[in-house]
Amino acid sequence: MAFKLGPRSLLNLRGVHPDLVRVVKRAISISDIDFTVIEGLRTPARQKELFAKGATKTMRSRHIHGFAVDIAPYVAGSIRWDWPLFDKIEAAMKKAAHLENVSITWGGDWKSFKDGPHWELPHAKYPDPK
Repeated sequence: MAFKLGPRSLLNLRGVHPDLVRVVKRAISISDIDFTVIEGLRTPARQKELFAKGATKTMRSRHIHGFAVDIAPYVAGSIRWDWPLFDKIEAAMKKAAHLENVSITWGGDWKSFKDGPHWELPHAKYPDPK
């Protein structure tokens, strides 16, 4: 079954770098599990709010410049947080990135602060604007 992004996901991709948008759109079309884009471009005020809650460890998020998205599994009409579901999204996102020839980094691969929903374009190829 081929999934597609819903209106909320498409809205949440506004302002995100086109390379990352292409990867997300390709990933949903090849994914074994439905998912939703829960956040893309983020304001500094939103980042500060998440930092205060401990939901992020930095004020220099890639979301602020449109270089990151958060994606969550969408099962039976609800967002799910079960880690094995993020592994299924990982497979689709990494395959889509390869097919689109775009480098990406998954927060689930980080050593200290595992962030299953988080996907970003690497700093080396996509530096933050000055």
